[in-house]
Amino acid sequence: MRRALRQFVVRRQPMTAAPEVLAELQGLRVRVPHLTGAMVASTDGLVIAHLVTGTEPDGLAALTAAALGVGARLSDAVGHGGFRELVVSGELGYVATYAAGAASVLTLLASADANVGRLNLEARRTGARIAELVDGALERQRQA
Repeated sequence: MRRALRQFVVRRQPMTAAPEVLAELQGLRVRVPHLTGAMVASTDGLVIAHLVTGTEPDGLAALTAAALGVGARLSDAVGHGGFRELVVSGELGYVATYAAGAASVLTLLASADANVGRLNLEARRTGARIAELVDGALERQRQA
């Protein structure tokens, strides 16, 4: 079952962008102190690339998609426009989710010592680059 799911994910994801997306996540990890994990998932909850340990990436991707849906509905309901980001502060750290184009979302995990301002700044920049990579790969797939 697990193998079949992975094959499905591979076919659905823009594989041409995955190595570049992973490189963006690695760069982000270097630039942001106290970053403990990073993941890019499709808006429907499938993993594109990740640097997470101690957490199941598929489960985190599914939760990210759910959070994206709730955040988008909440923002829309109060008239604040499209979803951009959601930051959850827990006792031991942060989970931050950022829109990354039309088809993907960036989720970051950080310890409680993280500078949230720096996290937001770097995540927004990285999210824009990831959006170009993923949306571009999807467009190339559509044209092929």
